[in-house]
Amino acid sequence: MEMKEIWVEKYRPVYLRDVAGQPTVTESLAAYIRTGSIPHLLFAGPPGTGKTTCALIIVREIYGDSWRDNFKEMNASDERGIDVVRGKIKDFARTAPLGDATFKIIFLDEADALTSDAQAALRRTMERYTFTCRFILSCNYSSKIIEPIQSRCVMFRFTPLKERDMQGYITKICEAEEVSITEDGIKALIFISQGDMRKAINILQVAAGIAEKVDDEIIYRVSSTAHPEDMKRLLLRAFQGQFLPARSILDELFITGGLSGEDIIRGIHGAIIDLDIPEEFKAELIERIGEAEFRLVEGSNDRIQIEAFLAHAALLGKKNSV
Repeated sequence: MEMKEIWVEKYRPVYLRDVAGQPTVTESLAAYIRTGSIPHLLFAGPPGTGKTTCALIIVREIYGDSWRDNFKEMNASDERGIDVVRGKIKDFARTAPLGDATFKIIFLDEADALTSDAQAALRRTMERYTFTCRFILSCNYSSKIIEPIQSRCVMFRFTPLKERDMQGYITKICEAEEVSITEDGIKALIFISQGDMRKAINILQVAAGIAEKVDDEIIYRVSSTAHPEDMKRLLLRAFQGQFLPARSILDELFITGGLSGEDIIRGIHGAIIDLDIPEEFKAELIERIGEAEFRLVEGSNDRIQIEAFLAHAALLGKKNSV
């Protein structure tokens, strides 16, 4: 199979009605578009939920084919200092729109990466040039946007996509690309992506490029994600007091599976929740896995931290006769 085009862009919706999983948001945005004008907007929510897509659709709907003339897209993760706000953003905002347009639009992605000084300068720019420029800000965490900016924007919250929305979009892409995917493969994609459509599509494209039939095994492999069954097997060995056999399974995951410590930690966390064990037992193990994850992020040795967790699980299992 040739992979000439990135599927995330190829299947990016071009109309609001095609945006999956955000009906409340798209209905409200459509009402703004019908008036031909928009206020400053703030899109908040996790990655892959349609924030950038909605911003691009708004611009195309308002300006038509000449949308690039009055639109500027920037990523605050790349340019996050006050000089960018005082320079590029201010220069674009204060110039008159081209053609018949009554205002320009600046889309600032990952706006929560802006420094405090940059946000303060942005607030002044938004206030001063409202009549010639509107801002669409996108962020993962609205709490990181200063209150004066939030009060000048209409906020829309994007939520992780639901399973049925993910399944419908994945199925549509598979049919269009003639990809053979199993039901377990779709479930694995949904499980791994956790409501992030962009992540799901990227994994699907890689998997389709290396396998004639996409199943759960290939999905877990190409995404470098721990298979839930492997995690369950690891934990059950530990709970049964079999520390050394559990350690051998851990070796398989590290060496054969090529997983990182953080990959395994996340897999263990998901498996603990799904296991049929007493709730108090789950709570204690989750607390321990939280400590191990924190230490890994701080730079501790992967193997030592996970083995320490398995040792604790083994001792706890013996004590509680799991």
